[in-house]
Amino acid sequence: MEQREVPGDAVMTRIGQAIMLLHAGDREEARNRFGVIWSEIGERGEALHRCTLAHYMADTQDDPGDELAWDLRALTAAEGLTGAMVTDTTARHRDTDAVRALVPSLHLNLAEDYMKLQRFEAARLHLDRAWNAVGVLEDDGYGGGVRAALGRMEQRMRGSAPGEGA
Repeated sequence: MEQREVPGDAVMTRIGQAIMLLHAGDREEARNRFGVIWSEIGERGEALHRCTLAHYMADTQDDPGDELAWDLRALTAAEGLTGAMVTDTTARHRDTDAVRALVPSLHLNLAEDYMKLQRFEAARLHLDRAWNAVGVLEDDGYGGGVRAALGRMEQRMRGSAPGEGA
């Protein structure tokens, strides 16, 4: 997800710094920093913060069950923001738009988590939800990347479902 930082948003800045560590290959330090931020904001923090942090914290996990738990937290935060009444504030609209653009990726991640856990029906459900949400994506690098990843996941699922061979 491309970071759309609100000027003066120190929490998002810190999350972004941890994401840079993750992308540079330092999963352990990124996980530690995400953990500190999560302990500060927790389940009651701003939805965009919780969603972004949980989305990337999932990528730092070694255990598929832990990864699933963080991806579910990210989706719960996203649903809380996108399903809530949107006020007139510009920041709230920006947050909602940012999270809506993340929803297909959140469902894709959940499909991948469930595939790792060999829970094929749940994986199929989330892959379908990802495809249903893909219309909110722009025709840019991010949108194209998510669509391509969905296509690859679709192919993997066809080869992994019970009773189907590759």
